[in-house]
Amino acid sequence: MKLVAEAQEQQSPTQQLTEKFTRWFVPAVLLLTLLMIFIPPLFFGWTWSASFYRGMVLLVAASPCALAIGTPAAVLAGIAQAARRGVLIKGGVHLENLGRLRVIAFDKTGTITSGKFAITRIVALDGASEETVLRFAASVEEQSSHPLAAAIVQTARDRKIAFPAAVAVENLAGKGIRAQVEGSEVLLGALRAFADDPAAAKGGSLAQTVSQLEGDGQTTVIVRQGGKFIGVIALADEPRESSAGIMERLKALGVSKLVMLTGDNEAVAKRVAATVGLTDVRAALLPENKLTAIRDLEREHGAIAMVGDGVNDAPALAAATVGIAMGGAGTAVALETADVALMGDDLGKLTFAVGLSRASRRIIWQNLAIALGVIALLIIGTLTGKVVLSVAVFFHEGSTVLVAMNALRLLAWRESDRN
Repeated sequence: MKLVAEAQEQQSPTQQLTEKFTRWFVPAVLLLTLLMIFIPPLFFGWTWSASFYRGMVLLVAASPCALAIGTPAAVLAGIAQAARRGVLIKGGVHLENLGRLRVIAFDKTGTITSGKFAITRIVALDGASEETVLRFAASVEEQSSHPLAAAIVQTARDRKIAFPAAVAVENLAGKGIRAQVEGSEVLLGALRAFADDPAAAKGGSLAQTVSQLEGDGQTTVIVRQGGKFIGVIALADEPRESSAGIMERLKALGVSKLVMLTGDNEAVAKRVAATVGLTDVRAALLPENKLTAIRDLEREHGAIAMVGDGVNDAPALAAATVGIAMGGAGTAVALETADVALMGDDLGKLTFAVGLSRASRRIIWQNLAIALGVIALLIIGTLTGKVVLSVAVFFHEGSTVLVAMNALRLLAWRESDRN
């Protein structure tokens, strides 16, 4: 509730523009009212009562109540409806930005896919056994929250393999994890984590093994213990069943470019992207590479959203026009950094959020048109003597009520209402 309240206090761009407009419009109306009261009696022979009456009509006619309430009412209703449906939007600026998106970038693991990996194969190297590979890997990964780590630890437990506790655990962002196990250093990670080791050089037996496994669409974790490569663990993760349908709905909403930004290997990334219908793939990315990709896409296409759930996604979430975190499985860092949180780990809420934001933008512009149109007509009518006070009051109050009711329509908005 606190976050929702804070979100409602953050003004949208249109709301800020409206407030800037009213800051000069209100003094201008007051000055025009004074001129209407004093100029006609002094220079055109009007009676003071007639000019004062016309001035009061003008003051009522030009009062920007509907203009002031139209945008914040729509923003509050939009944020409230989103919160009711499990989408936390942290401010009006993010609600409006969601509504103008044409590009969305996604992390793969835990976002497009379920994040529930399963070990498909263990390749033991240099005389080591599968049990040894899994034992050292589980020791290190037990203290990691990554989905790959969970699969490795669970497999070791399922096979009833006892593994010691690791110490001095160090996370290597975007590469792997390192720790001390039974007095020796154990390093787990992708091939790029071993770039300084000649045994991992391109063309070598290790690189060929990794290439073959990744070519089959699997994610690999290399295990090095005491400076010696002892094995490669291959894992697979499948796309969420709903992912393909979600991408189609986003395209129908006008999102023309759907991009995957992942640290996984290219073969796996392309297979998943083809399955769910993404339009672009950028693989084998470190966190800083994801950040660069977001900035490049924003320069090329304008407003962009990034959807992710992990620590490695945080820089990209912060750099995107709208950062969107998966609330159920997302890390605390990702949730804190993001502008929007999809609660319940449901990617399907993304299409609801985008559709609602587009509807909110339409209603905001409708309210601005109503408010400005009524003010313009009443001012013209007052200056030409066609509008009396009762008519001015009716249309002034009526327009205020109308924009409020128009905004409240968002509280009943459903995804099926989009057009």
